[in-house]
Amino acid sequence: MTLNKILTQIDSDQPNAVARLLALLKIASISTDPDFAPQCDAAADWLVDALVGLGFDAQKRPTHGHPMVVGHADGDGPHVLFYGHYDVQPVDPIGLWDTPPFEPELQDMPNGKVIRGRGSSDDKGQLMTFLEACRAHLTVTGALPCKITVFFEGEEESGSPSLIPFLQENAGELTADIALICDTGMFGDAVPAIITQLRGLLGQEIVVHAADKDLHSGMFGGLAANPARILANIIAGLHSDSGRVTLPGFYDGVPELSDDIAGQWQSLNFDHDSFLGGVGLSEPAGEVGRSPLEMLWSRPTCEVNGITGGYTGTGFKTVLPAIASAKISFRLVGHQDPLAIRDAFQDYVKSCLPADCTVEFTDHGAGPAANFATDHPAFDAARRALSDEWPNAAVFVGCGGSIPVAGHFKDILGMDSMLIGFGRDDDQIHSPNEKYDLNSFHKGARSWARILAGLGQL
Repeated sequence: MTLNKILTQIDSDQPNAVARLLALLKIASISTDPDFAPQCDAAADWLVDALVGLGFDAQKRPTHGHPMVVGHADGDGPHVLFYGHYDVQPVDPIGLWDTPPFEPELQDMPNGKVIRGRGSSDDKGQLMTFLEACRAHLTVTGALPCKITVFFEGEEESGSPSLIPFLQENAGELTADIALICDTGMFGDAVPAIITQLRGLLGQEIVVHAADKDLHSGMFGGLAANPARILANIIAGLHSDSGRVTLPGFYDGVPELSDDIAGQWQSLNFDHDSFLGGVGLSEPAGEVGRSPLEMLWSRPTCEVNGITGGYTGTGFKTVLPAIASAKISFRLVGHQDPLAIRDAFQDYVKSCLPADCTVEFTDHGAGPAANFATDHPAFDAARRALSDEWPNAAVFVGCGGSIPVAGHFKDILGMDSMLIGFGRDDDQIHSPNEKYDLNSFHKGARSWARILAGLGQL
């Protein structure tokens, strides 16, 4: 079979594939630090050269920040857009690295070899799995099974300030039948996953004002309004005793899990005792009657991220603070409207204020959840391809966090995304000693080769 020859090619070319990845990892493409702008430019050039060498029509595209890399290659199957990012996180604190972060190397570990270096998992190693799959298809057959557009960003780790304008200006060129995003991980060491839903995010900061100065609690306590107590009451009223958020209309647009997805999640046998035990906790806290994975992936949340007010220094100071503040975030699912929830939250806060008190609000972003149609035939093709490569069947999972680019592809380009990655929980992304398992790199390339072959038959 042709696919078997392609997989054999990936196996035999592994030493060269690793050498190519190590060369890319040596480039210190830290996007958030202006001092590393030349290195970001160099990483973009490296990828353009790699794509041109594979036969792609590829260019480095300027932005107001770091450049984008865009490449096109023809194929007989559907048109796919593959996204990754070549920029990396800063390396601080450098003293905690066991080896220089931009002198990558293979290391022997108890569970197998790893590729050690900044960007090895997030995201250079991941994006290179796709390029190596393309390389194997081209080497064996001289063609790709799909029409492919590759899109590499250079600012993902610094907030993607150029992404939305670039997508808007180049929508016609970048729109495809489906997007592929390789910036995620496995559910377990041998359980591949396709993320099909991402929670949205709403951030609100509130500052409650009362007196025009801090007051002596002996002189004014019991008579004057205390913003800290008012704020505490506001926060306490956001949840019911059963863990549900009390804002009017908050659950509008929140779907229940389908039987198929619920069954897949149940089959994962998620060990919440171990999950919580790893951070010194034991009992799930949240909506009564919901499973731990539901609470992590498919249920909305309201969380207090920080509270300030009054004297917080060493020792004790008996004051009534003039102001008290809190930062509150909402993780959103389904079709919840972040702006409607923002309005409901602000109306609720205002309703809790007694006379003489005022409140000011600061927005910290508002983005809806992203949900992808798993009845699209590409999802079934990818799931079967992954299941053929790994010891365990692939599953459709949710993600408790937010991956903005997937939402932008949906909103701006009008297409769904499949988020498929091969990172592992212990890869230490954003931390010292980042690594990517050699097995993830190898089988990641084999997985993409299978997925492209499957998509090419649609």
